This record gives sequence, structure tokens and C-alpha cells, in this order.
Amino acid sequence: MLDTLGIMTSHQNTQTMKPATAAKKLGVYLEATPAEFQEGVVSRSELTALQADPPEWLQELRRSGPHPRPVVAAKLGVSISGLARGGVTDALTTEQIEALKNDSPEWLRKERATQAEVRKETARIKDKDKDEDLDKKAER
Repeated sequence: MLDTLGIMTSHQNTQTMKPATAAKKLGVYLEATPAEFQEGVVSRSELTALQADPPEWLQELRRSGPHPRPVVAAKLGVSISGLARGGVTDALTTEQIEALKNDSPEWLRKERATQAEVRKETARIKDKDKDEDLDKKAER
């Protein structure tokens, strides 16, 4: 019985993830990755290796895109919902993102202002909560 238990505990299953999950963790648009990446599974150790020493295709995707919507939103300084309200539903390249920044359409200016207000309000609430926590500690 103990011999069997020893064998069972020494064998570990390798954790794997779907390519979509790995692409999300890498911050890249899945459809722009190489076919072998899209068709396989990615282990945790492979993901760590890709993050630590990205191959040329990954470096190029991060540099030029196309970028997934969360990355596009971050580069433009808006929310993902703001992108949708602005009519941006597809992945964009770095060049397209820069063109949008330069053109600064009305929707982008409005969404950036909205995002700035959201950040300001979040900071205000965080400060208020911190002050309330300090007040509670002082009362003790």
C-alpha cells in the first residue's frame, strides 16, 4: 500500500491551458498567433518560458499587433465598453491605435474623459475607505 502511495504522489500531472487562455495571459490576439500555438495546448512551464524569453513572433505581436481589445483599450486610455461605444469591435494594430490617437475623434475624447472621471472617483472612494479605517482604529 505505501509503495503505491509513493508512486502516486511523486507523479504530477502537467497543468495545461487552451491557446485562448494562454494568448490572454500573454496579452496577444489569438488569431494572429502561429498555427501551432492556436492548435495545441500550452503548459504552465511553456507559458512561463514564453513570458521570460518571448520568441520573435511574440515580440512582434506585442510590438505591432494586432492587439486584443483589452490591450487596445489600455493603449487608448479607455474602457473596453468605451471601445464598443466608439464602434471598435475588432483587434487593432499599433499603427491603427496611433492613428486613432492622432485623429482624436469625438468618441475617443469623450471616453477618455469618462475614464479619467472613473479613476478619480475610484481614488476618492479608496481614500475615503482608508480614512474610515483609520478612524475606526483610532476609536479602539
